[in-house]
Amino acid sequence: MINAAQFFEALDQLEAQKGISKESILVALKEAMKKALVKQLGGGDDAVIDVIIDEETAKIEMYVIKKVVAEVADDYLEISLDEARKFDQKYNLGDDYKIYINIHDLSKLFAMTVKSVLHQKLAEAEKAALYVTYKDKIGEMITGVVEKADERSIIVNIGRTSVYLSNRELIGEETFNVGDTIRLYVSDVSSTEKGAQIVVTRSDPGFLRRIFEEEIHEIYDGTVIIKDIAREAGTRSKVAVFSHDPNVDPTGACIGHDGGRVKKILGQLGNARDKEKIDIIQYQEDPALYIVEALRPATVVGVHLDKEEHAALAVVKDEQLSLAIGRKGANARLANRLTGWKIDIKEEAMAKEANLEYFNVEELHQRHADQLKAEAYQRYIDSIKPTPKDVVVETPVASEPAAAPVSDVTPLVEAKPVVEEAPKVVEEPIKIKITTDLETLERELESQKEKNKQAAPKAKRPRKISDDEVKSEAKDEKPYVAPEADNKPYMQIYSEEELAELEKEAAKHPDELIDEEEIDYDEYDAYYEDEE
Repeated sequence: MINAAQFFEALDQLEAQKGISKESILVALKEAMKKALVKQLGGGDDAVIDVIIDEETAKIEMYVIKKVVAEVADDYLEISLDEARKFDQKYNLGDDYKIYINIHDLSKLFAMTVKSVLHQKLAEAEKAALYVTYKDKIGEMITGVVEKADERSIIVNIGRTSVYLSNRELIGEETFNVGDTIRLYVSDVSSTEKGAQIVVTRSDPGFLRRIFEEEIHEIYDGTVIIKDIAREAGTRSKVAVFSHDPNVDPTGACIGHDGGRVKKILGQLGNARDKEKIDIIQYQEDPALYIVEALRPATVVGVHLDKEEHAALAVVKDEQLSLAIGRKGANARLANRLTGWKIDIKEEAMAKEANLEYFNVEELHQRHADQLKAEAYQRYIDSIKPTPKDVVVETPVASEPAAAPVSDVTPLVEAKPVVEEAPKVVEEPIKIKITTDLETLERELESQKEKNKQAAPKAKRPRKISDDEVKSEAKDEKPYVAPEADNKPYMQIYSEEELAELEKEAAKHPDELIDEEEIDYDEYDAYYEDEE
């Protein structure tokens, strides 16, 4: 009798070590016992075997199943109805007859076969589970421990399996010893007959991308985006970054204060003597400006694009050709790979001597700015939606009267000279776009009229005086007595000559009569009524 506690403890250990679920282990055990029993029976692989494992009590039962027939043709697979009813009268033709097999009665060969087949099934299940686990880690970083290291490659244990890492996948001339912890980038996972094939590397651009995401939180949260990476591991890398937030400088965020952030990244790029250099540039949508950035640290003064050949001419400052090409041509190769353009680099003096045409950097920036303005204006135009008032009304054109029917009998009339009429010009219907209805226009006119009245200065009209008031005023008048002249000196405002000139000027321009039609007397009346 199997000890249930020991049985399930063994299942837990296998699950932890191999990463295989208990269900998969039980399925593998059933398959192993079926194959072992078939082998012991020795009658052929077509035998029908049923294995039942009680997952609560760990009780295992095995049965050989035969078909109940009227006449037996193969006693390995069939049993007669009479023979079956000797054991139980419930059987009928076509039923399955189960023969119980006692595990303790089986031979040692059965146990060895179960062990061998179970080991094979568990290995297959482990490979399948390994593939399922690591296929979701493609493009991610994993950590392992170096098990073996030589001049050509290293073997790294990543937990449930070991992976192979060639020198080509290392960063430059970095070295590792047994027991060192190493970080790897999973570039691919495939399922083969031998199991899961996990491809790891440290030289892939994805390795550098993941380190940037870990060290720079603006990239991790999506404020800064890595658009492209071109890399020659151990030599030089170019990383193009971009930010949708105008308040965030993408290159400054990656470099950090005094280069602190980029130094942390360089510290994780191996222990080789010659450190890998990283150029962090700003991504540009304009391909010419992108080429200017990609050739840094060289200073580009102009670019010419041949879009048909997808080639570009980049003109750099004099004596900077070697800087633009880089050590062993690395800078130029990475710029080509980063931008996707085939770049030909010339010095400024060489370009002028060969009369090469190109746009300088200032012109490229101005063209790009004009293009952005045009695109923004077009987006604004496209965003405008027609309103219900934007109705197109077509003025109908009067149709010509139909010609009178021609009778069959032509009357005898005197012929008259035919007068040729000028051909009628059919005018196209005039389209009038009405954006405002009549009622709205009237309201606007009335509103404007009220505003004009309020803005105009109010003229004051004197109150009308009746004849009785004039007589009354005349009676109350007292004779005017001129004040006595004092002998105090006083200053005369105008001189005699100036007074004479004023009189001459007044004679030339006599007083003009006021046009009473231009005076608004109603406003005068309203004003004085308010005064009273």
